[in-house]
Amino acid sequence: MANTIVSPAPHIHGRNETQILMREVLRALAPVVLVSFYFYGLNAILLQVTCLVSCLLTEFLIQKYIQKGQITISDGSACVTAVLLALNLPPATPFWVAIIGSIVAIAIAKMTFGGLGQNIFNPALVGRVFLLISFPVVMTTWTAPSSFFSSVDAFSGATPLALINEGLKSGLSVQDVFAANPGLTPAQMSFARAGGSVGEISVIALLIGFVYLLVKKVIKPHITLSIWATVILMSGIFSLCDPTAYTGPLFNLFTGGLMLGSIFMATDYVTSPMSNKGMIIFGIGIGVLTMLIRYFGAYPEGVSFAILIMNMVVPLINKYCKPVRYGYKKNK
Repeated sequence: MANTIVSPAPHIHGRNETQILMREVLRALAPVVLVSFYFYGLNAILLQVTCLVSCLLTEFLIQKYIQKGQITISDGSACVTAVLLALNLPPATPFWVAIIGSIVAIAIAKMTFGGLGQNIFNPALVGRVFLLISFPVVMTTWTAPSSFFSSVDAFSGATPLALINEGLKSGLSVQDVFAANPGLTPAQMSFARAGGSVGEISVIALLIGFVYLLVKKVIKPHITLSIWATVILMSGIFSLCDPTAYTGPLFNLFTGGLMLGSIFMATDYVTSPMSNKGMIIFGIGIGVLTMLIRYFGAYPEGVSFAILIMNMVVPLINKYCKPVRYGYKKNK
């Protein structure tokens, strides 16, 4: 036994290969993608196709002609980035803007750091925020949901968060804005009753994807639930203190990109903490930053910025929340 060599951990081979995980994420995204196709029609379909082709082509060209290494577009990660980016764009986004966002997401946010598993920030969110800063008019021009058989270009409308923000700036109270916009009830906003990004069309479809990911054990619930709990707690406290100036918990849960971001982007393996404790801290941070931006920031939405900011803190969280090594006791 003296000559026995034990290799480093892990010693058990798992089935959670990249392709399998990415395939499960795409399946979880299918409900909201299909709902977006129905309500936004050809616009949503073209966005998905444009982002898919652009992301895959960008990664292929970089790996083949710049890195000159293994081609890994078949692992599905670029497809997930493309689908998420398309879901984070307004329905009427021009195709050339979607192409720019795809190139930024893959070339800068992912491949610059070495590719899958080495990127610091969520690629889809980097692409979205880059477009939001570079093309603010395009990224804040919304199309109200209609149906596949209607011309969506004939409709336009502000998002619920934008309506509240504009109303408060003009001297109205939260109650006045709700009274002037009867469609801003949680029940109506939960399914295709408000404008916004393509992926914000249905809270129900997003929750179906969340349940699927939990059942398949692709993600843990810690990050998502801690974000929701923080948003509920903060918005509840603020709305109790001044209900005329601050929106309540259900409104903040069901509006903007909170559901999409907390379920599919904050839980990204590469850019989120490894330990359960770290995940909770990460989620709380995202929830706090989201509400601070929504209540006091220049943008009515804050989920994308909050996740990217907390992505930068992940190395510190991982260092602080180191798991106990096998065979060692935790120091008191």
